[in-house]
Amino acid sequence: MRLVFDRGTILLLQTERASLGPSCGADLPGVLWDPRVAALRCPARHHGALVAELARRGVRFTDEVVDEPAPARTKAVPVDLRPYQQAALAAWDLAGRRGVAVLPTGAGKTRLAIAAIASSGVRALCLVPTRVLLEQWIRSIHELLGFPAGQLGDGEHRIEDITVATSESAWRHMPRIGNQFGLLVVDEVHHFGIGTRDEALDMCTAPLRLGLTATKPAGRSAVRVAELVGPTVYELCVDDLVGEFLAPFDTVVLHLDLDLDERTEYESLMATVREALARFKRCAPNASWEDFAKAAVRTDEGRRALAAWHRARRIIAFPSAKRAMLGTLLERHRACRTIVFVADNQTAYAVSRAHFIMPLTCDIKRSERERALALFKEGKLGALVSAQVLNEGLDVPDAEVGIIVGGSRGEREHVQRVGRVLRPRPGKRALVYELVIRASVEVKQSRKRRSALAA
Repeated sequence: MRLVFDRGTILLLQTERASLGPSCGADLPGVLWDPRVAALRCPARHHGALVAELARRGVRFTDEVVDEPAPARTKAVPVDLRPYQQAALAAWDLAGRRGVAVLPTGAGKTRLAIAAIASSGVRALCLVPTRVLLEQWIRSIHELLGFPAGQLGDGEHRIEDITVATSESAWRHMPRIGNQFGLLVVDEVHHFGIGTRDEALDMCTAPLRLGLTATKPAGRSAVRVAELVGPTVYELCVDDLVGEFLAPFDTVVLHLDLDLDERTEYESLMATVREALARFKRCAPNASWEDFAKAAVRTDEGRRALAAWHRARRIIAFPSAKRAMLGTLLERHRACRTIVFVADNQTAYAVSRAHFIMPLTCDIKRSERERALALFKEGKLGALVSAQVLNEGLDVPDAEVGIIVGGSRGEREHVQRVGRVLRPRPGKRALVYELVIRASVEVKQSRKRRSALAA
């Protein structure tokens, strides 16, 4: 029998089917019969388990799957770690070098991963969700290990001992490169477990896997991530690190009111949503909002309800009360470096025009973004406004004040945003404002978001 890598899968060729037992190989890890080629096939991630099971059964085979030249440089430089990072690395080692590390934003997850790469001594592929993080990871690897990383994404295709790829580029190229790495690092791993891009992890043979996130996956996503990367092996929340490793902070929740016209329109829109949702719940009492949204697009009533929901969210995203309060807070903290977080790019540009603040959105070019962050670090720019660009992973210069005007992604987004202002410095105490509209969906969401900081 020959095991060969074929477009992100493993083919078992020239099989003496009787030698595999009465099931003819159907009970091997991940294996199914592929009638198109008259051979057994399984996703590449099962390579290690497949080899072990064939050996246990005494099946004679030749393993031609892995194409992983021995690297010469990954263990060149030791990486200094904080005590909790050392503990996370040890927990990952004890778990067989497969699993997810959950650490707050600003706690140094990238540094932990680079230390794991250095200690593993195998070729590594690091997946990141955005081009912004692609640049940051490549820079960090060079700074800590002293040699350049390969790059897949943003117009580059260069494979090295350590290669950094956007998740989208990895998904496209994994059928060809999935057998070239011994370690797979997945930054912001909570993006996986819920969609087609999971195939990128399925198509990689790497037996060692490390996932990184500030908020661990939950529900069905958690089950799938455990299959693809491993279970959670180490977890700390913001409260665990505040003081010594993250700056202490205070949260001020400011409850604001819609004006009469805004309130009238908001209640009318929400009545449409509640009526459609109640009708749906009568037929499916245990259904979630996500279930309702999926079903709603199939009917005129459902589509009207979803449109009303989005218009209602736009009203509370930046109503007149939030506009006025934001101006007051910016004036009060004019001497501090401040980050304003909003729900969408449209609001980011509205804030930018109203208060002459530099926006950081997905529309801003890399050179302009880097220049803005440099000026912010030097104190020449006092404030930045962002919808999502600053949420995940990006190394943001020190800020003292965060103003959360609006958001759309719940607890995970809130943890990431608060982490943007928690970089420690002697004597620093950060301040986080959250603007919440009374008698709206924001009230409940605000309570859930704050509870996530200690969970």
